[in-house]
Amino acid sequence: MQHAVGSPLPPPHQPGHGPATGWSPAAHHLGQHPGAHQGPAPVPVPPPAPGYPAPPPGPTPPPAGPPPAGPRHASMPPPPDTTGHVPLPPGGPVAMPSPPQAPAAPDPAGTIIAVLLIGPAGAGKTSVAKYWADHRRVPTAHISLDDVREWVRSGFADPQSGWNDHSEAQYRLARRTCGFAARNFLANGISCILDDAVFPDRPVVGLGGWKRHVGPGLLPVVLLPGLDIVLERNAERSGNRRLTDEEVARIHGRMAGWYGSGLPIIDNSQLDIPETARILDDVLARAMASPPQW
Repeated sequence: MQHAVGSPLPPPHQPGHGPATGWSPAAHHLGQHPGAHQGPAPVPVPPPAPGYPAPPPGPTPPPAGPPPAGPRHASMPPPPDTTGHVPLPPGGPVAMPSPPQAPAAPDPAGTIIAVLLIGPAGAGKTSVAKYWADHRRVPTAHISLDDVREWVRSGFADPQSGWNDHSEAQYRLARRTCGFAARNFLANGISCILDDAVFPDRPVVGLGGWKRHVGPGLLPVVLLPGLDIVLERNAERSGNRRLTDEEVARIHGRMAGWYGSGLPIIDNSQLDIPETARILDDVLARAMASPPQW
């Protein structure tokens, strides 16, 4: 039987000649590595039989030699960050608030400010600070020095066990950490209120430390109820926040030194938390109009 004109069938595989791989022995030319990839050997096309048209020319075989290198990919820029990271401006010291240009009193409820609420244990600093921060028209953070001190779990230096170099070092570290947090909040448009039992007889350690860590624009306000109120509130505390009556009386006596210091003082002995927060706004409005010298 004869086949139609075209390429002849490949010869059958014969034992001893290796597998039929389509590789031609003639493809190993001088100067080429035996393992180099070569295209299949060209298959001779017989002339057309009489009376038949010539077949169309087949595709040109690729040149012998190693295959061309794959396509080079252009350098692509790195993909955008899609993790939700938002760059934050660096926190710097808060400046002293500028006096208002208009005769109207400034509105502290809608202004980005930093407040330091000072008072003895049991004065209600934390409760007033939280309420004040919760009810402002602008974002506001509450930063409690005692909360930050208690971040230290193992090795916490409890001042109730005695005030020493170790407890003093943790106190300073907590104040510095609060100051860094306040500066970062303020740099990103969030007001801050900090609370701390700052003693007037240690201004370098107390107010001086806060001014260094937060800035001269920090507005200090003293919360100082009567001793009987402080003792009553301290009795409701538990854990290391509760002090002895003697210690509370001693601290309250030292806090009385703020009278005559020039700092605004709020006696909240007969005021509830919302009323105290409202008076705090009034005091801050006056402080912003005429910043205290401290």
